[in-house]
Amino acid sequence: MEGKEKNECSGMCEVDMHMFAQIGHEIPEIEAEAFHNEEIKKIKLSDYRGKWLILFFYPADFTFVCPTELEEMANHYGEFQKLGAEVLSVSGDTVFVHKAWHDTSEAIKKITFPMVADPRRDLCVAFGTLIEEEGLSLRGTFVVDPDGILRIVEMNDNSVGRNAKELLRKLQAAQFVREHNGNVCPASWEPGDETLKPGLDLVGKI
Repeated sequence: MEGKEKNECSGMCEVDMHMFAQIGHEIPEIEAEAFHNEEIKKIKLSDYRGKWLILFFYPADFTFVCPTELEEMANHYGEFQKLGAEVLSVSGDTVFVHKAWHDTSEAIKKITFPMVADPRRDLCVAFGTLIEEEGLSLRGTFVVDPDGILRIVEMNDNSVGRNAKELLRKLQAAQFVREHNGNVCPASWEPGDETLKPGLDLVGKI
């Protein structure tokens, strides 16, 4: 169709690239169910416009590395909220499996953010985390700004867990850049550190 980017899918079908998440572009609109506060809720990604959004993909409930990551995210959830961010964990499990895991795991009982169910793998496909031959998601982390624009992507092999404190630091850096147009954050930047303003006067002096 005219006006839309197209790409081939396994040489057999055409895919509208606007349905896939890309840095610097608006994330696709997708609806899903979530287990949250002992309830099953319908959510849309656009529900979170006006605040920062963290999408935290993981392979599956009742596994090994996943509960360590999710417990750490739960322990830091209040800090994300103070920064005006919502956290959504996402896996291919159903909301009923999320509830069963939440009821039985001491680590997962700490979670108070929505646990999104993606049994059709719509979110996994849209965000590029799906391992097709396994039907599971990679450990993908996505930071979306209040306008729905994707700003940060982190993708790990499923044998490597993530760091919630580092994710907080990245969120703070993204927020600083948004609030201070023209400034950029150098390596390992922390709030209060000096930033850079790109220009010819800096060329060859860093």
